[in-house]
Amino acid sequence: MNECPHVPELPVPEPEPRYDTCRECLAVESHPVQLRLCLSCGHVGCCDSSPFQHATEHYKETGHPVMRSFEPGEDWRWCYVDYMIL
Repeated sequence: MNECPHVPELPVPEPEPRYDTCRECLAVESHPVQLRLCLSCGHVGCCDSSPFQHATEHYKETGHPVMRSFEPGEDWRWCYVDYMIL
C-alpha cells in the first residue's frame, strides 16, 4: 500500500468509533451511504455518495487527514490532503 506523510502521525491503536452510524445524517433524517471512520478522532460520517457528505465535512472542519472505510469487509484508507488511497 502507498504511504503518505500523515500515516505516521495517526494514533496507535486507531481510535474507537464514536458511534455506529453517521449521527449528522440521523439529525437531519437522512440515510447515510457508506460510512467512514476518522483515524484521528473516531468520528463516523457518511461518504461523498451521501447527500450531505459528512465525512468530508468533518475533514474540512477539523483538518483530520486520514479516514478509513467503516463498512464490513473493507479496510482501505483515504488521505484527504494527498488525495490518495492508502
